[in-house]
Amino acid sequence: MRRLLLAGNWKMHLDLRGAMQLAAGLKRELADVVDRDVAIFPPYPFLADVCDTVQDSNIEVGAQNLHPEPQGAFTGEVAPAMLTSVGCQWVIVGHSERRDLFGEKDPFLNKKVRAALAAGLKPILCVGEHLEERDAGRAESVVRGQVVACLEGFAAADIERVTLAYEPVWAIGTGRTATPEQANDMHGVVRALVGELFGSGVAAGVRILYGGSVKPSNSKALLAEAEIDGALVGGASLKVEDFVQIVKS
Repeated sequence: MRRLLLAGNWKMHLDLRGAMQLAAGLKRELADVVDRDVAIFPPYPFLADVCDTVQDSNIEVGAQNLHPEPQGAFTGEVAPAMLTSVGCQWVIVGHSERRDLFGEKDPFLNKKVRAALAAGLKPILCVGEHLEERDAGRAESVVRGQVVACLEGFAAADIERVTLAYEPVWAIGTGRTATPEQANDMHGVVRALVGELFGSGVAAGVRILYGGSVKPSNSKALLAEAEIDGALVGGASLKVEDFVQIVKS
């Protein structure tokens, strides 16, 4: 059985005080959750403090991004070992906002996944189509292309440490959500592709999250689908009561 994973992406929100309060509240309210995994992704400046706050709990911490090089003259960037040194265990790679706003392409994201794994981090690789691509009937081919390019050159053992997240770009921060059936169908496409590339055993074990305006009102229906193994939550992860309700869906 694949354990559910609920991941809260805080994006560029909160200040240090707010981040600490949110982390402490989640630690308190999720202390009894033992049958699923929970990870939170604060902004870079708060990572060390949040890691300290949730220590000795069932909540793990990750970063929202990383640079693939181990060190160097990359002003403003953060290396994988820097993340692990403050207690991070996870990292998000290829979020649609990184792709669209910062021009990150699949070959560069491939390097990021490789660097994350080499550093001992667990990457969540995001894939998803834009509305015009879905309307043109290209959603499946776009997502398949992203998965193939981002995972090119990896061994099956590598993929066992990777989590995938399907996030239709048209449903992120818009209030629109893919129906549970739409999301489940695309998750099935991704899982079948992982099977083609790395074998049925790997495909059966890989977790595929749904991301795209997940909130308490729709999380239960989404998580009830057979192919959906959790959620990558944005805005709703910024309120203790909302994220707790999603985690416990």
